[in-house]
Order: sequence, then structure tokens, then C-alpha cells
Amino acid sequence: QVQLVESGGGLVQPGGSLRLSCTASGFTLNNYAIGWFRQAPGKEREGVSCITMNRNTYYADSVLGRFTISRDDAKNTVNLQMFSLKPEDTAVYYCATDLKTFCTGTPPGSNYAGMNFWGKGTLVTVSS
Repeated sequence: QVQLVESGGGLVQPGGSLRLSCTASGFTLNNYAIGWFRQAPGKEREGVSCITMNRNTYYADSVLGRFTISRDDAKNTVNLQMFSLKPEDTAVYYCATDLKTFCTGTPPGSNYAGMNFWGKGTLVTVSS
């Protein structure tokens, strides 16, 4: 059974950092593209970042230069390191996959409607 579990969320002050992790069970995460998405209250879910099987990475313009996505193959995990956090980054963050090897959507990583497997999310709150 394919399962994704997010961890690492919490409360952080503006300008602070957090690292989110997405750990998989039931499949080898390394073989597929994994996306991070977020949903703020009252807003539509949006793509944040995506990493392909070959470690090509994509970022939303709003997080480019502040967030870094990476794989830890030994732990079957994809991490999202977030720096210089802003109040507008406050959201529930989800990892997801459609079990493809590449990031789907235009731009790549934006296709949340096509994702088949989702974690339950982890809340990130950026506030002073």
C-alpha cells in the first residue's frame, strides 16, 4: 500500500527556516517524481516544488531561491528545506506523487489535480 507521510511543520518566525520531510512506504520513492504542494486557508492548492527521478528540480516562482528540494535515497525520503520564510508561506504542506518519473503540469510540478497519492499534510505557520 502506497503511503506518504509528511513531517517537520511547525511555528516559525518570519525569516526563519524549517525542513519538511516526506517519507514513503509501500513503494520505492526514488523511482518516481515527488511534488510538494501547499494550501493556505481560503486558497487553492498550489505546487511548491518537484523533484524528478533523475533529480531535476522545479520551484514555484514564489519560493525560488528560498526553498530547496532534495532526495535521501537511504531513508526513502524527499526533503523540502525552507529558508527566509514569510507569513505568506503559511499553509498546510503536502507531498504527493502520480507515480511518474517526471514532474507533470505546466509549469512542471503544478499538476496537483493529477496526483494519485497524497500525504495528510503538515502545517507550517510563519508568524511573529
